[in-house]
Amino acid sequence: MKKVSRIIIIFIFASLTTFLFSTCNHKLTENTGNLGGLSRQTNCRIIQHLVGETCVPQNPQRIIALHVATLGNLLTLGVKPIGSATEFDKTEFPKYLESKIGGIEWVGGTTQPNLEKILKLKPDLIINLSDDQSIYPLLSKIAPTVQTGWEGPNEWKEHFSFVAKVLGREDTYQQAWDHYNQRIKELKVALGDRYQNQKFSYVYLEDSNNPIFISELKNVFAGSILNDAGLQRTEVQNVISSNGYLFIPEEELSKIDGDVVFIGIDEDSDPKSFNKIKQKPLWKTLKAVQTNHVYIVNKSTWRESNLIAADTVIDDLFKYLVDIP
Repeated sequence: MKKVSRIIIIFIFASLTTFLFSTCNHKLTENTGNLGGLSRQTNCRIIQHLVGETCVPQNPQRIIALHVATLGNLLTLGVKPIGSATEFDKTEFPKYLESKIGGIEWVGGTTQPNLEKILKLKPDLIINLSDDQSIYPLLSKIAPTVQTGWEGPNEWKEHFSFVAKVLGREDTYQQAWDHYNQRIKELKVALGDRYQNQKFSYVYLEDSNNPIFISELKNVFAGSILNDAGLQRTEVQNVISSNGYLFIPEEELSKIDGDVVFIGIDEDSDPKSFNKIKQKPLWKTLKAVQTNHVYIVNKSTWRESNLIAADTVIDDLFKYLVDIP
C-alpha cells in the first residue's frame, strides 16, 4: 500500500513539474517575443564590434566620441557630436578643428574619459576607440556603445570605414574619399616632376628627458599621404612595418636626413628640445639643413588620422613644395 502511495506521489510531482516547466517556457517565449517587438520599436541596427554587438539607433542625435580621430571622422561625415575626448588628457581640441567644434563638450582624455560628464550629456550613442575593454561595461550602461581597437595611425582608414558603417553614412564616406583623391590629383599635377629624384623624410619629435625622433612610415597616416602624392621616402623610411614606426635617437640624427625633411613639432612642449638638437654638430651636417629644406609642421595635425587633418597636411605640402617664392 505504501509502495502504491509512493508511486502516486511521484506521478503527481512529475505531472506538476511538467506543468510548471511548460508554463514557464511559454512565459519565456512570450517575453522574448515582446523583447523582439521592443527592439523593432527602437528602430536600431545591430553593429558588430570589438566587444560584441550593439543595437545602434538609426539616426543618433547625441553622439559622444572618445578619440580625436573619431571626432574628425564624424565631422567629415557631416555629424557634430555633443561631446568628445581629446588626446593625452589635454583640455584643448586640435587647432585645425577650431572652426568646426563650437558647442562640442570636452569629456576628458582618451585614456580617462569623464563618465559623470558623459552621463549628464545623455548621449544616445558612444563611439570608443581603444584596445582597452575594461571601461566598456560602464559606457554601455550609459548609452549604446560601439568600440573598435586602435593600434595607431596605421589604422586610420579602417576606423573611418567603421564610423561610417556605424552611422549608415556610406555615401558621405565615399564622397569624402572622392574629395581626398581629387586633392591628391591636384597636388601631383602642381608638383610636376620637380621632386622626381628627391627623397623625403618625415619625423616628429617626442619630447622627454632624452628627445627622440619618430618616423611614421608608408602605412601610417601622414606617411600614406606622402606616398599617395608620389613623394619618395628616404631609404630607411621607405618601408611598411606592422607598427608603422621607426625610432631615431638624436645620436643617429643622420637617419632623419633627406633632400626634404618635414619635422612635426608640438608648439607647447617641443621647442626647447628642438632648439637644443639644432645646436648639435650633427644637425649642421644634414643635407636638408644645408640646403634650407627643413620644414616645421604641426605634430598633432600630421598625426590626427582623419580626412580633415589630411586636408591640412595636403595644404602644408602645397605651401612648402608648390607655393614657394
